[in-house]
Order: sequence, then C-alpha cells, then structure tokens
Amino acid sequence: MGSAPASEHAAASDDVCAVSQNVYLPRSVQTAAKLLVVGHFAVGKTTFVGALSEIRPLRTEEVMTQAGALVDDLAGTKDKTTTTVALDFGRLTLNDSLVLYLFGTPGQQRFTQLWQDMTRGALGALVLADTRRLGQSFDAMGVLEELGLPYAVALNEFDDAPEHDLAEIREALDLLPETPLVRCDARDRISSTRALIALVEYLLNRTSDTSDSELEHA
Repeated sequence: MGSAPASEHAAASDDVCAVSQNVYLPRSVQTAAKLLVVGHFAVGKTTFVGALSEIRPLRTEEVMTQAGALVDDLAGTKDKTTTTVALDFGRLTLNDSLVLYLFGTPGQQRFTQLWQDMTRGALGALVLADTRRLGQSFDAMGVLEELGLPYAVALNEFDDAPEHDLAEIREALDLLPETPLVRCDARDRISSTRALIALVEYLLNRTSDTSDSELEHA
C-alpha cells in the first residue's frame, strides 16, 4: 500500500493539534472554579452544559423506560427519550488564568442526595427554570438555600412556553431582590454565556461585599 500524501499527513497533524489545544489546559491557568447547573427534570441542563463546554462534555444519559414513568413527572416532556442519571460535565476557559468547571445535576427528586454531594466545593449554581412548570423549580432552590449556596435563575425559553414579565416571574418564585433573573436559550452558546455571566458577576459582587464588610470590622 502506498503512503498517504504529505498534505494529508499535515492536515491530520493539524486536526490532532486542534483537538489537543481544546482538551488540555494552558500552563498559565492558576484558578479553577466549580459551578453547578441545576433544575427540575427536562429543563435543559444537559443542553446548556453542552452549548458552553469547550471540550466534548461528559454525559451520563440513559434511555428512559416505562418504569421511570411511575416515579418521574413526564408532563410536558413528550419528546424526551433520555435522562441524566449521574451528572453532566463541561469546561469553559475564561482567560489565560481562570477556568470554569460546569456540573449539570440530574433533575429527578430521587437523585437529590447525589447532587447535594456535588455542591461540595462549588462557588454557586445556575438554576434553569421553565415557565410551563415554574413550581417545580422550588425544590432545587430550596436545597441550595438550605446549603447556603448562592444562585442565579435563568428562564430557559422553550418554543411553546408562555412569556411572562420578569417582575412577575420574580414574584412567583419569591426571589430576593439581589438574586439575578435572566432569560436564555440553552441551545444557543451566546445566550447561555450571558446567563452564566450573570451568575459569575453576582458571585464576584458577593465576594467583594464580603471583603468590604470584613475590612470595616477589622
């Protein structure tokens, strides 16, 4: 068999280099931050992490079975055929020294203990919500509040979801005035990035306020 042309070897080499650059972190990275993406069943967490991750995201999706219908609320999820049973994992490098690790949690109530354990070491969480099933967001927010983990809320805008004023949504979810509430499309990288920025800015402001308070009492 003849050998491949040099141009093909060069192209293959370029592909390997491109993959390597995406997979491995640059040596300059000094800080890693862990953030959670939480929310109820079928709210779009896996899609959100996949849209943002610069590497091929780790997914633990399994095909849904009839047995699951006995314990999971499948209302409004007629097109959903798989579900996360452990976690989703993605990575997003913000600059030469900072990288974010995104952990998407399973949404079913029977996995609550699992994602409670995942909060260890996390700086905060982004709660994805669906206006068609807004009441189902309370469980996730309640757990985060019990654990003292700060969070922002992003409304994942499904095509058939009703639109409401953000002030009405804030009141319905009983959010604190300082808790960020934004809209996003989990399928869109730019939209998802804006939602994540809202969370990161909120966490940075909280850190700054805490530091200022400590200085005042020093």
